[in-house]
Amino acid sequence: MRYIRYVFLAILAICLVTVALANRGLVTLKAMPDTFAGYLGPSPTVELPLFIVIFLGITAGLLIGFVWEWLREHRHRAEARTRGRDVIQLEREVARLKGEKNEGKDDVLALLDDTAA
Repeated sequence: MRYIRYVFLAILAICLVTVALANRGLVTLKAMPDTFAGYLGPSPTVELPLFIVIFLGITAGLLIGFVWEWLREHRHRAEARTRGRDVIQLEREVARLKGEKNEGKDDVLALLDDTAA
């Protein structure tokens, strides 16, 4: 399984390097269109290679997707946390009830009753 992961990572690296080499041209990124820049002041511009813009877009999309899923699954995590607390409480109650049931019995007989149940 480890080798499959290494092969996958190598193929991914080759693909990323190929995309980077094919898209080395500079592009200008503007924070806002020229028509709005006249009203709000100068618009910051940056010149970057196209592959960096592509990789930043992919990274931003992944981060937005991860945050979106984390927020969407909040209800499920809260429910699991509540059920986990319920399980711990019920396990304590079962232990307490077993202790009350075996109170006054010989230790060996209490252990035999616990294993039989």
